[in-house]
Amino acid sequence: MVKSMTLTMNPALLENAKLANEPRWLSDLRQQAWQKIATLPMPIFAKINYHHWPLLDFASESVVNVTVPESVQSQLASYQFASVGQVIAKIALDEDLKAKGVILCDLQTAIRQHSDLVANYFFKQAIQFDENRLTAINAALVNGGAFLYVPANVEVTEPINLLQVQDSRQSTNFVNHTLIVAGANSRFKVLQRSQTVGEVANPAHTMVEIVAEAGSYVKFSALDSFAKQTHAYINRRGYLANDARIDWAVGVMNDGNTIADFDSNLVGNGSHTEMQTVAISTDQQTQGIDTQVTNYGRHSEGNILQRGILLGKSALVFNGIGKIIKGAHGAKAQQENRVLMLSPKARGDANPILLIDENDVIAGHAASVGRINQDQLYYLMSRGLTKEMAQRLVARGFLGVVLRDIPVAEVRSQLVDMIERKLANGQGTE
Repeated sequence: MVKSMTLTMNPALLENAKLANEPRWLSDLRQQAWQKIATLPMPIFAKINYHHWPLLDFASESVVNVTVPESVQSQLASYQFASVGQVIAKIALDEDLKAKGVILCDLQTAIRQHSDLVANYFFKQAIQFDENRLTAINAALVNGGAFLYVPANVEVTEPINLLQVQDSRQSTNFVNHTLIVAGANSRFKVLQRSQTVGEVANPAHTMVEIVAEAGSYVKFSALDSFAKQTHAYINRRGYLANDARIDWAVGVMNDGNTIADFDSNLVGNGSHTEMQTVAISTDQQTQGIDTQVTNYGRHSEGNILQRGILLGKSALVFNGIGKIIKGAHGAKAQQENRVLMLSPKARGDANPILLIDENDVIAGHAASVGRINQDQLYYLMSRGLTKEMAQRLVARGFLGVVLRDIPVAEVRSQLVDMIERKLANGQGTE
């Protein structure tokens, strides 16, 4: 921990993260965040002891490799935006969407060309930079990301797909921030794909802010597959105005240790969110995933669904928090947390929490941690499947709730392949 703090407070980190001719508002934000890093607490993830992880072991001199590896080039056709570390591999937005005012670009370009627009939302509504040490680190050291803006009353029928790759072919810093703004009454789908190339051990800090203005509807799906040597902190946050809706479908398929915050703030009356997360932990991997919905608005509704599978000697902790603030009359908060144990040596926790400060509400939760359904297993084995194949088939069905919400066929196929690989490899570790 001492080593990490020493590296984190190296002034060269802040200087290296700054953009050429960046606007004053961003420089001031970086400086404010930098001054608070040492005094802010680390975020709390119940039952996960992550403070010894090298999440803060940043490279003092971050090397940028300008080549795009073949493994990434082969995927580019499925994405409108792609980056490898700080290198932009592709930006392609239909001309008719540009004519409607839709903006898709890397974060650096957004800050230069759309500075006032970005400044209105960046660390303003969905996330505050001084919430904890890791949010402050992102504000101070952000060196890459994407910006998507869909103006009011614009509907985008095809999904907008983002590929963001951590470049671990050398020691480098991956402090990524994606800002998505949905104008009033806009409708669109977004897919974020996060992965790693290379085998050097680097931390990954990735953050997503979605600001959904009145009456807008965003369907956001994500697939994370950071490498085994990557210790990851993932923060995705939504801010919802009156009658806005965000549907989340997130697959956490990382091979390394991970802590993640997935939160929605239902600020507006009638706002609505559906938050679905699936995860697999294998080998000796540890993952802590917190999902929180906070109801501020009247008649707002937030539903949480978390499903996880454990193999080997891994650990997976789901914390689901439904919070209804006083004054949120007619609010609804429901959650379901399920963990499937495929190894007696693994440790799984499903912790539903309800914090209710208002009387006129509907709230409830369900949680379970258990072994695979033996009736299902017996039925499949009676049809000629081996026990291992039957377990994998049941596990796929258990996680299928998110599969159907991935809008891109190729990424759905990737998620299926990852589930199969992790289940096959994980069974081999018992």
